[in-house]
Amino acid sequence: MCITFIRTFTTRINLFIAHNNMAIRQSSDMAKFKETLKAAKEVVILSGAGISAESGIPTFRGAGGFWRKYQASSLATPEAFRHSPSLVWEFYHYRREVAAKAQPNQGHKAIADYESRLGSEKKITVITQNVDGLHIRAGTKNLIELHGNLYKTRCTKCKEVLVNNDSPICEALAGRGAPDAKVVGSDIPVKSLPHCKKTNCGGLLRPHIVWFGENLDPAVLDKAETAMATCDVCLVVGTSSVVYPAAMFAPQAATRGAIVAEFNLEPTPATPDFHYYFEGPCGTTLPKALAD
Repeated sequence: MCITFIRTFTTRINLFIAHNNMAIRQSSDMAKFKETLKAAKEVVILSGAGISAESGIPTFRGAGGFWRKYQASSLATPEAFRHSPSLVWEFYHYRREVAAKAQPNQGHKAIADYESRLGSEKKITVITQNVDGLHIRAGTKNLIELHGNLYKTRCTKCKEVLVNNDSPICEALAGRGAPDAKVVGSDIPVKSLPHCKKTNCGGLLRPHIVWFGENLDPAVLDKAETAMATCDVCLVVGTSSVVYPAAMFAPQAATRGAIVAEFNLEPTPATPDFHYYFEGPCGTTLPKALAD
C-alpha cells in the first residue's frame, strides 16, 4: 500500500513539473484534430461517467451523489458489504435496473462505429471507468473495464467471476432498492441474497466492482497501462480526471508526446495538460470527431 502511494505521489509530482514545462495551448480545431486522428496507428479512448450521464446514468459523485439517505460512495466499500450485504445489494440492484433501462447514446455509438470501421487498420482500445455495460451494448469489442461491471458477480468464497444479467438477480431483491429517503437499512436475510451455485461452494456473491479502498485488478491495470504507453492519440471522454490511477493515464501520455484531446462539458484539472479541448455533450462532439 505504501509502495502504491509513493508511486502515485511521485507520478503526480512529475506530471506537475511536466505541465509547467509543456505549457500546451489547447486547440478546438476539429478539422486539425481529425487529420491527426487519421494518421494515428494506435488510438485509446478513455471514458468516464460523463458519457453515461447523457444516457441517464447517475454519476453518484459529488454533493448530489446520494441513494436514500446514504452517500453512495459510503456503500461502495468492502466495509459496507461486511456490515450490511443486504443494503449494499439493494443499492446495486437499483443501479443494475437503472443501467438496464438506459440506452447507449450517440457518443457510445460513435466510438463503437469508429472501432468497427477502422479496427482492422488501427489498434483501437477503449478504456472505461464506467460499470454500466453501455459500451458493450453499443458494440465496442476491445474494451478494458477498469472498475468492473454491474452485470458481473464475484464469489466471496471461491472468487469465481460470472456474467449475470438476471432481473432481479435474486427473488428477494424484486421490487427493492428504490431511492426512498424514508427507507433505512435492509431487512433481507443474507441467506436470500445471491449465492454461488457451485455444488461445493455456496459462497455469498458480491458485485464485481472495484470498491473504494480496493486496488484495481493488476492484470486489468497492466493491460490499460500498456495501451496508454504506446498510443499515438488519446481521447479523454466525459471524465473528471480526479479518480486515480486513471486520472494519470492521459497526462502521462501527453508528457511522452502522444496527442491528447479532451471531450467534456467543462474543463477539468487535467485540461491544461492536453492539446485539444472540445466542449459540449459527448453525444454531439464525438460523432463529429470520429466520423469519416
